[in-house]
Amino acid sequence: MLEKEKSQRPSFLWGRDKCGAAAVAGFFQGYVADEIITSAAGTRVRVGNTDAEGRMAMADSLHYMKEKALKEKVPAHIVTIATLTGHAILAMGPAYSIVLDNGPAAQTKFAQNIQEAGHVMGDPFEISTLRREDYEFTNAKSEYADHGIDSEHPIRYSHFDIAGSSGDFPYAPTGAPLVAMATHFLNGHC
Repeated sequence: MLEKEKSQRPSFLWGRDKCGAAAVAGFFQGYVADEIITSAAGTRVRVGNTDAEGRMAMADSLHYMKEKALKEKVPAHIVTIATLTGHAILAMGPAYSIVLDNGPAAQTKFAQNIQEAGHVMGDPFEISTLRREDYEFTNAKSEYADHGIDSEHPIRYSHFDIAGSSGDFPYAPTGAPLVAMATHFLNGHC
């Protein structure tokens, strides 16, 4: 009976079909503030704010993709998309997505190409850059300070922050940044 009812509903209403699995995963993978969790990369992370769940999931995914790219020894460009911060909204307003490249991705002008594709298609992007004064303030001594530019196997990485452009609840999501991405990649910028 349930399957029949489900099949009669349009697929755009199926968004909550994952709720049961999400509840079970949440039960087994839940954490609290001040907990120390070991990431897939082996880095121990102290949870200061449980609103960082997206960052935690993204960190493990990035580690997996980095290891895969290094193992397969193929040119890779890893892209993450998330509503991680209020930075996009505060800096650019509620209609814009932000794209940020690491050093190897910046050398290919990925952010500029995405911004151009978004501009043409009405899916606006702004390029976020790390200012020297911000970098000096937040930078801790790290072996990753050069962001892979001089790496034997440089991996391009870009992040899309869609906190501002994804739409407000309870209204329908906007679909950002799909139009800009499709335009960019379908035009041969792979």
